[in-house]
Amino acid sequence: MSARAIIIGAPRSGSGKTSVTIGILRALARRRIRVRGAKSGPDYIDPGFHEAATGLSGVNLDSWAMAPGLLNALAGNAAADTDFVVLESAMGLFDGIPGTPGRSGAASDLAALYGIPTLLVLDVSGQSTTVAAVAKGFATYRPDVRIAGVVLNRLGSERHRKLCTEAVESLGLPVVGAIQRDPTLTMPERHLGLVQAGEHDDLMAFIDRMADMVERSLDLDAVMRLAEPLMPSGGDFAAALPPPGQRIAVAQDKAFTFIYPHVANHWRAAGAEIVPFSPLANEAPDSNCDVCWLPGGYPELHTGKLAAAANFRAGMAAFARTKPVHGECGGFMVLGEALEDADGTTHRMLGLLGHATSFAKRKMHLGYRQARLLSDCPLGSAGTVIRGHEFHYAQTIVAGNDQPLADLADGQGAPLGPSGCRRGHVSGTFFHAIARGD
Repeated sequence: MSARAIIIGAPRSGSGKTSVTIGILRALARRRIRVRGAKSGPDYIDPGFHEAATGLSGVNLDSWAMAPGLLNALAGNAAADTDFVVLESAMGLFDGIPGTPGRSGAASDLAALYGIPTLLVLDVSGQSTTVAAVAKGFATYRPDVRIAGVVLNRLGSERHRKLCTEAVESLGLPVVGAIQRDPTLTMPERHLGLVQAGEHDDLMAFIDRMADMVERSLDLDAVMRLAEPLMPSGGDFAAALPPPGQRIAVAQDKAFTFIYPHVANHWRAAGAEIVPFSPLANEAPDSNCDVCWLPGGYPELHTGKLAAAANFRAGMAAFARTKPVHGECGGFMVLGEALEDADGTTHRMLGLLGHATSFAKRKMHLGYRQARLLSDCPLGSAGTVIRGHEFHYAQTIVAGNDQPLADLADGQGAPLGPSGCRRGHVSGTFFHAIARGD
């Protein structure tokens, strides 16, 4: 029997989607309901909160980056062993990129494809009955996307709640939640989004406060009644990233955290073993592994400690002499010669590739990416197209003289030129791989 599902959407980031999602997930889990969180689009951080709230691994569902078969397979797996799926939208509900219909990357693609109703979270601070115009726009913008209910967020008073509720419900949309303004419930952020789940000093207490807020402010039974069965069909894993080896050494600590749950889960399902190690603890990759993977994360916050990790440095150099090493974004930065931190201090990195990067003069790089590999590497064989995304503030200040790893294009196919680096067994890119192209 498939789970029932609902999407938590909003007009924009910062409306309160994540707080509402985490609160609902935890409140349902406290009722002993088997519930799973999902996230539309490319996001590493929110699935960590989803997993902490429910005890079940989160999943990303990305209509642009994932071929339909892979998208259906992941959605089907998410629904197969749970009672309820709460899917959190990235940015605004309809925010994606122009292109093939149904493959924009927006959460609305998933709403239309699977018939999942949306619970709309509206930040009503600074307005009252105007909220009805916003709700009506959402309800009528796409006939194939159903707005099933509304949660009013950041209310200032009981009178404010009454005005907004009456205006929205005059449209025939039920208001199933009304959340008072409470600065203590704000989730801390840094340059790539929310502070990660594992960095909260008392994570479960924080998550339980979100659940308390939901139980106090939302009609949870009404929210559950709005949901519909999630029943994808025709799924397969042909476009999933295959494991790059039988035993994969993966850097895993506060500096290296950004690996998609669906990627790691598929590697395990395909029979590979993931062997974690911590560069911040001065650990080296297990020499018995076949390949080493340095994920993205926040190495720029730990540059001094990484620079001083002599055992990590020696172990990486020894590994790279005979076996493949790949780094994504933060991992790519650490593979280079040097990394300049936000204060302008330059720290020596691994030197396995010739580039140097800087976080002192930040510039945002953000968007979907299509990469055609120019040579074999842990991402795939030469000629393979990889779909993924780029999101970082660091800049390359020394290009080095390594060979490029891929020809890069944006999400709409506009060429961006050569990207990444390759030297011997070592490769790296600023873009994060999500799936193979189609």
